[in-house]
Parts: sequence; structure tokens; C-alpha cells
Amino acid sequence: MGSVIRSAGMRGFRDVVEQFGGDAQALTAQYRVPVEALDSDDVLVSDVAMAKLLEGAARVLPCPDLGLRISEYQDIGILGPLAVAVQNSPTVGAALECASQFLFLHSPVLRFTIVSDPEGRPGDVGLCYGSSEGTPPRQATDAILAFSHRMIRFLVDGPYALHSVHLSHTPKAPAARYAEFFGAEVRFDAPASLLRVPRSLLDRPLAGVDDTLREIALDYLHSHFPEPGRVVAPQVRNAIDRMLGTSPPRIDSAARLLGMHPRTLQRRLAAEGTAFEALLDDVRRDSAFRLLTRSDLPLQQVAGLVGLSEQSALTRCVRRWFGATPSAVRSGAGPSVPAGAADAGAYTGKHQRETGRTQVGRGSGGDHER
Repeated sequence: MGSVIRSAGMRGFRDVVEQFGGDAQALTAQYRVPVEALDSDDVLVSDVAMAKLLEGAARVLPCPDLGLRISEYQDIGILGPLAVAVQNSPTVGAALECASQFLFLHSPVLRFTIVSDPEGRPGDVGLCYGSSEGTPPRQATDAILAFSHRMIRFLVDGPYALHSVHLSHTPKAPAARYAEFFGAEVRFDAPASLLRVPRSLLDRPLAGVDDTLREIALDYLHSHFPEPGRVVAPQVRNAIDRMLGTSPPRIDSAARLLGMHPRTLQRRLAAEGTAFEALLDDVRRDSAFRLLTRSDLPLQQVAGLVGLSEQSALTRCVRRWFGATPSAVRSGAGPSVPAGAADAGAYTGKHQRETGRTQVGRGSGGDHER
């Protein structure tokens, strides 16, 4: 491993550590993980540092099933705007295909693949969710596959006929703990970590699908992240979004978050056909639109939250972006969506408030159906 991952993968870490009497902030500092990653989904963290943090915490607490416990605090919402497209797909197979296509937004090294059944049964397949850069350490593997299991349970609203679970490591926690969590036979020291399921699961239709929301989310994903090879630009967008309103959004700060030199970042963005300034302008535009249309904050405060020092600067930018004044945009006299693409993040929040569909729950991940 050697890339970055959104800190959404750490959701629940603080809770579990504190349950065992540990100090989450001290642990993150020890393994050089930004402390803000404990309470935010969009901090970019080295996947190596995160994996070492999980292994170290599991050892010192001690909590050998740390990866499983963390997953119980996570829901499909950790995928960000991708979650809207996934949960509104017509079938399980379509949802997994969508997740596979855009999973690089969560981490450029994560992959979701459907493989032949390792047991050789023609009616079954294996669902693999892991890293393209080798097998992650034990706790990261547990957390990744446990989240995958819980996501599928959420999509089908219950058990999904899980046959068995294969894990590529020897367990530290008792084998019975894994069997209880997954509700199925668990085999260790396997060639790959995967879930064995009936092939027919892929054709299972999802309930409560909203085709309009799915199209909005896919339009957003395709317009902002058109191909998996463009992995630096979305990471920079996330970094800028994190910096707005808290620190000056500069390329050297973004480069530091991504663990690279500013000139290297400039070159990689240029290779993807964009630049830091263009991404900053896009993020400011989308943030300004959300704040103007979904809050009553004073315009001076809106300016500060999008990284502009004066209200007059906000007015000039809003006129350039939308062809209207901030007051007109707020009153509805301006455009109905930001120039460029629909704000899928806003639709994610709206959809959660209206339906509550992105909550998996925090109980056992067991699957007892056969």
C-alpha cells in the first residue's frame, strides 16, 4: 500500500478505542494520522499510516476484533456521493458495478471485483473488496470485508444467503467471533479475502429505488470524476473542501495533505488536464451555492466560509459563476443548480433526511440465511 484513503474508513475508531479505555488522539499522533480524521469523513490519510494505526491500536488496547467493531459504526454513507448512486441501482449486481467503477473516490487503491467461486461451484461467485497494491494487514482486511458485508445487507434489507467468508490471514480474535459477526462459516489463511454468495444475488432487485436520484448522482460523478485514472484531482477537491473556512486553501497545504511536493502535485494535475486554481474555483462555487441556497448566514460569513476575505469578493465571484448577485441566488432568482454539475452531496443529505436509507445500524453484521 502507498496511497491515501478518505478518513471515512476510520469512522467508529474513536468510539471503540474509548470503550476499551484508550486514548484515540494519542494513538493517531503516534502513527502520524491527522487528529481531525477522528471526527471527519473527508480528511485524506495515508493508507499505510491508517493500517498501522489499526494494527497498533488492536495490539495495545487489546482489541483483536478491532476491524469488525469499527465496521459496526459505519454505513454506506462513508462512500460520499457514490452512496446515492449505489443504493438507487436497480439490482445488487448493478450496485456493486457502480461501487467498483467509482470506488477510487474513496481510495485509489481499493477495488471491488466479482470472481469465480473459489470452491468451484458454478452457481456461486466470490465478492472481493480489497487493495490493488497487495493484501492489507489483518485489521484493515477485517474492516474492509466487514463493511462490504454490511453494505450488501443494507442494500437487500437483510440476509443475502452468504455461503462462507474467506479471509487471507490467521485470526487474532477467536474464530467464533468472526462466525458470529458474518453469520456464516469463516475460513482463514485463504488466497484472497472474499464473500461467497449465490450468483443469483447479483440479479436481485433493490427496493425503494429512486431513478431520478441515481441519475443525478451519476451525472455528478461522471462530470467531476470522468475516469479512474484521474485520481489526484478528486483528492485535491476533498482537500480544498476541508481547508475552506479553516485555513487558506493553498497548493502547498493540499500537497502536504497528499504527501507530495507542490511541484509534483502541479504536474500531476496538469497531466489530468486541470490545475489547483481551477479546482479551487469549482469547490468555492459549489460551496457558495450550498450556503446561499440552504442557509441564512450573512454574506460576509459566507465569504469567509468559501475562503474569500471580503463580501465584495464574494459578490464578484457569484456574478461570474451564476450571472446574478448573491442575494438573487439566495432568493431563487439565480440558477437552480451551480454551473457545471448538480451538487450530489446536497442530494445525499436530502435523501438521507427524507428516507433514512443510508443507516445500516450498529448491531451485529450476522447473516443467518442459507
